[in-house]
Amino acid sequence: MLKRKAATVFLCFIFLLAAFIPAANAEAEGFNIQIAVDELNVRSGPGLSYPILGKASRGEEYQLLGQENEWQQISFKGEQGWVADWLVTSANSSSSSSSDSAWSGQATITEDGLRVRSGPGTDNSVIGTVHQGESYRIEKSNGEWTQLETPYGLGWVFNDYLQLDSNDVSNDIEESSGDEKTGTITGSSVNIRSDSTTGSEILGKLEQGSTVKILSKKNGWVEISFSGQSAWVSSDYVEAGTGSSTAGTTSNKLTTGNTGLIKADSLIVRDTPSLNGSKIGNVTKGQSFTMLEESHDWVKIEFEEGSYGWVAGWFLEKQNAGSAQTVNKSLSGSTVSIIHDGTNIRASTSTSSAVVERAHAGQVFEAISLKNDWYEIKLNDGSTGFVAGWIVTINGQAPQIEKRGSGNTVKNKTIVIDPGHGGRDNGTTGTRGTLEKKLNLQTAQLLADKLKAAGANVILTRNTDTYIPLETRVRSSSVNGADAFISIHYDSINDRSVRGMTTYYYHGFQESLARDVHASTAARTRLKDRGHRQGDYYVLRENSQKAILIELGYLSNPTEEMAVSSPQYQEAAATGMYEGLVNYFK
Repeated sequence: MLKRKAATVFLCFIFLLAAFIPAANAEAEGFNIQIAVDELNVRSGPGLSYPILGKASRGEEYQLLGQENEWQQISFKGEQGWVADWLVTSANSSSSSSSDSAWSGQATITEDGLRVRSGPGTDNSVIGTVHQGESYRIEKSNGEWTQLETPYGLGWVFNDYLQLDSNDVSNDIEESSGDEKTGTITGSSVNIRSDSTTGSEILGKLEQGSTVKILSKKNGWVEISFSGQSAWVSSDYVEAGTGSSTAGTTSNKLTTGNTGLIKADSLIVRDTPSLNGSKIGNVTKGQSFTMLEESHDWVKIEFEEGSYGWVAGWFLEKQNAGSAQTVNKSLSGSTVSIIHDGTNIRASTSTSSAVVERAHAGQVFEAISLKNDWYEIKLNDGSTGFVAGWIVTINGQAPQIEKRGSGNTVKNKTIVIDPGHGGRDNGTTGTRGTLEKKLNLQTAQLLADKLKAAGANVILTRNTDTYIPLETRVRSSSVNGADAFISIHYDSINDRSVRGMTTYYYHGFQESLARDVHASTAARTRLKDRGHRQGDYYVLRENSQKAILIELGYLSNPTEEMAVSSPQYQEAAATGMYEGLVNYFK
């Protein structure tokens, strides 16, 4: 009898409990959500302050139980957990997100430094990067990813950074009417090649608006008549039309004679147009070179007589043929004074070239031009020769040349670089799964390399993915008597539209360092400038040395996360901080 009463009471309790189940749960019944990032924290409540129950992985599906504001409640390993709704997608869509679908047409890149991956997901390897304004043929799509025909072969990019155009240029060409098919070049400085592959020889370039005679098309390439011979150009950069057969031979605009002025204090020359290329030399600020070829924001130059290499185009100030002589004109009225007895005057801009004369300390010569780091000077007999710019002094408007790798203001300075977080402390996690601790270390190592090359004494508070207490980081600054301490971070906030970089200091004597480093870094990265300001951070407050903390962009902003993770941004950020330190110590 007692058992029957207990059973009755239990059933009543169940009925009462059911009456108070939130209506949202009933409405959500039968719906599943799918995880849209590589790794997502599942929390015990609807907010970032709640404990983490576990982690869910990209593509996993969970039953939706309810929702509160921007958080969704799911059934997670026998418990009720909560996930942020902006990091999941509906798994009940009528269209499958995992199957490939065919596309046609072109896609234009809307973000600089966009990563191209070997498969549709961030867990796949990066095979290259593409840039804003470039257009590629679409092969197929898979959920939020699209496969494109890129210079690196077939690769996948995230749809958020594409502008789709269903009109296929090659089809327009095929259908154009008339006896003669012509096209108009739609890109700037488009490469004209000997064959229908990106690896074939470049015959020249055409400027936007040039008219070409079209001979045929093949696999996304257009055969044209170019300087009296057959040549090929990507169909991505040709807009079909009709016109006279002479148009192709009279409207070609070759981009010969353009020059580029180096804007970085020191810029690496590489053997291939990529940050992965091997270093083969250096050029310095103020030097001017003829631009021989361009490839995806990289420029080929002759950096020494007979030596060719590639430099990052975003560190060049381009000048057209009409302004190519601006550097030489600035030497008007300038003279060079010899510093040492027995200085060699050579036949060309190389230490291995023939010596045409030896000069003595105090001799003065008229400066004619500046090529690489060498001044062309007028000798007493009316002939000309070359002298290394770093062994003379300048009178007039010509720039004073410093020998590469020396004479900079960071030499022998002790600089402590602090990559924030590490080990068990991930820092923030980006909307697409980027771990701040990894990005901090990557940026710090790039900066350290630049400073070491300039002769600075560099100390990293961590070289690997290890946890370092804040006290230890600050101690490293004081024990080593740091001339500058830089703590590197990336930012996050609930509002995903917020973007930009900010630099912090705490003590008044730290502000000038913050101002100089921030200004140079903001200029290099071209990120939204949020200024330098006072911030109450332990590594600044407890630091007796000149110390700053720099936030290099918001990982909570999906667009900015993609940008700051790119090799181009990392290089620009490291260069900006390096130049800021140089300016500060000046």
